[in-house]
Amino acid sequence: MEQRGPFGVVGWREMVTLSDYSDDLIKAKVDTGAKTSAIHAWNIRPFDKDGADWVEFELHPDQKSNKRIVKCVAPVYKRKAIKSSNGVTEVRFSVLTNVKIGLWSFPAEITLTNRDEMGFRMLLGRSFLRKRFIVDCGRSWLTRPLTS
Repeated sequence: MEQRGPFGVVGWREMVTLSDYSDDLIKAKVDTGAKTSAIHAWNIRPFDKDGADWVEFELHPDQKSNKRIVKCVAPVYKRKAIKSSNGVTEVRFSVLTNVKIGLWSFPAEITLTNRDEMGFRMLLGRSFLRKRFIVDCGRSWLTRPLTS
């Protein structure tokens, strides 16, 4: 039988890991107003690999710092027109990757965009949260990873 959520409760901000790319923790805003999840990506460069669309990009996992760089390569899942909160539409590449939050890891579609002016390097949107988590918008850091 298929296991159904919700699996847990998340706050309005949580630490996540994109385990396909690195073990770095990324501060994410849980945003039920956004349909799709998004990550702050730099140097986004599409390329062809054996007739398929791929993209290479860089992540800067540390909030308010560009010193640490994680280089990533992934197949393009989609190209999507996304309307931002200020009403501007932008065509973005999206990739499929595993997002680890607390004890759970789920596949997610994530769009690549410049979020340099935003307060969070990552947004977790409704598509990722749906049927998995309940959001307690008055709390934060409910799924902090355990430290050894």
